Amino acid sequence: MKILVVAEHLNNQLVSATCNAVGAAQKLASFTADSTIDLLVAGYQCEDVAQQCRQISGVNRVLQADAKHYVGLVAENVAELVVELVESERYDAVICASSTFGKNVSPRISALLDIAQVSDVISIESVGIYQRHIYTSNILLTLESKENIQILTVRTTAFEKAAMEGEAELVSIAAGADLGLVQFVKTELVESDRPDLNTASVVVSGGRGLGSDQNYRTLLEPLADKLGAALGASRAAVDAGYVPNDYQVGQTGKIVAPELYIAVGISGAIQHLAGMSDSKVIVAINKDPDAPIFQFADYGLEGDLFTVVPELTECLAQS
Repeated sequence: MKILVVAEHLNNQLVSATCNAVGAAQKLASFTADSTIDLLVAGYQCEDVAQQCRQISGVNRVLQADAKHYVGLVAENVAELVVELVESERYDAVICASSTFGKNVSPRISALLDIAQVSDVISIESVGIYQRHIYTSNILLTLESKENIQILTVRTTAFEKAAMEGEAELVSIAAGADLGLVQFVKTELVESDRPDLNTASVVVSGGRGLGSDQNYRTLLEPLADKLGAALGASRAAVDAGYVPNDYQVGQTGKIVAPELYIAVGISGAIQHLAGMSDSKVIVAINKDPDAPIFQFADYGLEGDLFTVVPELTECLAQS
């Protein structure tokens, strides 16, 4: 079985979700003999990323396509390249992380190949048999795909990262066509010294109950600093302008599964729960005793967050 994983990167830095996608590819490869995994790195002047990808365990070849029209990983051009590779190399499966990039490029690949993809896979039972959540994680579905090419997006929190102990072959390949449909303009990233939200072991999230962006900063940032935590937010907090979109946890945001998730002033809409329900321990702080979040929390603290959070931060400072 030949598997192609599409790497996600920031041109000079590999995105860790790629290692999770390779971990899923290793699981899929384990069901057939003589399976190989190739990793596609499309970008512009992305030699550093290609060298990083060579170190990912389980990867047979790193295919580097270097061209200016791959700047910003424009999905239209990357999808066209993947389709060309699938047809010329006869890949049996294409895997992307279920990230913003993966959710953008994978459906385009599926449409161009006229093949139904399987989205947000959380478990691979065998080739063609997968598990995924539906109805905002209320139901776990086992499905069978009989497509001749398996196209998957995988939930990164459900698969272990492949180790960085490999030495894959690096192969330069010809770039695909520039379709000219989209022009990359710029990338705006929120820089922070805190852990990455996708991979943090502790996450502190705030909701609309905080009332303002200033309250979010003054209440949650000190707490996150004491815990060494990443900061997150509900969609309501993002829509209200408290924090940037990068902070959003939920069905239309980021999927996280930390060891500890603290939800402050979050009511617990099902869309938010879909993004953090896999957390090992969930702590909810809310003044509304009927807030849905308490039904899912391992520990619930009913109280005014403007009093409770500073007291909690002070206790942590003294411990």
